[in-house]
Parts: sequence; structure tokens; C-alpha cells
Amino acid sequence: MTGSVDFVRNNLLLFVVAFVSGAMLLWPLFRRSAGGPWVNTTQATHLINREDALVVDVRDPGEYGAGHILGAKNVPLSRLGDADISKRKDRPVIVYCDTGDRAGKAIALMKKQGLQRVVNLTGGLRAWQQAGLPVEK
Repeated sequence: MTGSVDFVRNNLLLFVVAFVSGAMLLWPLFRRSAGGPWVNTTQATHLINREDALVVDVRDPGEYGAGHILGAKNVPLSRLGDADISKRKDRPVIVYCDTGDRAGKAIALMKKQGLQRVVNLTGGLRAWQQAGLPVEK
């Protein structure tokens, strides 16, 4: 038993690095489960083109004005409770922000309003732009 304790004590840094590395590998899985379900840019364009999905940008108006997905409706997260998006219960709604963090909070609010087909755009506007998809200002 003393040998095991000495081994751990002598290699503590190695154990810490292994634990942190494992946590970093698992973090995206935990993050993805929050604020979901998630769709990538290909799935989002499919929803827009084939199922007439509503695209909602939950960033502030200044950020929206700097550039947004073509045809997206701007409903800032702070005013989401006032917006009447619940008319769209039968169609999918794609929610995005810059990276997906605010969109996760917006999705939770929309689900409370009764929307069922609400999805979060993986990577937000940055992923959309990196995929070379259209952005309007």
C-alpha cells in the first residue's frame, strides 16, 4: 500500500494532467447536451429550404446590424418574452447568436412558450460564416 501512495505522490502532476485532459475531451459532450437540440449549418440550411424554418437571431440590435443570416428575425434575448413567436408551433425555429451560449437560454424560454421544434445552430453565426453561407448587413 505504501508503494502505491508513493507512486501517486511522486506522479501527482501526471495524474492532474491526465484528469484535465480527460475533462477537456468530455467538455464538448456536456456542453452540447445543454441548450439543445443542436443542428449544424448543413442541417440548418435543409430546415430553411425544405421546411420553411424561422431563423431567430437573439443578439442585440447592434450586433444584428453588423451582419446576420439572410432572412433572420432579430429578437434580442432580453425581449424574447415579449415576442410572439409561438405562432410558429408547426414549423422549426433555428436560434443563433455568436457562439450558441445565448441561444441556449433563448431555446429554454421558447420551449416554455410552447414551441417544440426549436434548435440551436452549432457554432452560431461564426460557424455560418466559416461555412461560406450568405450573411446580410
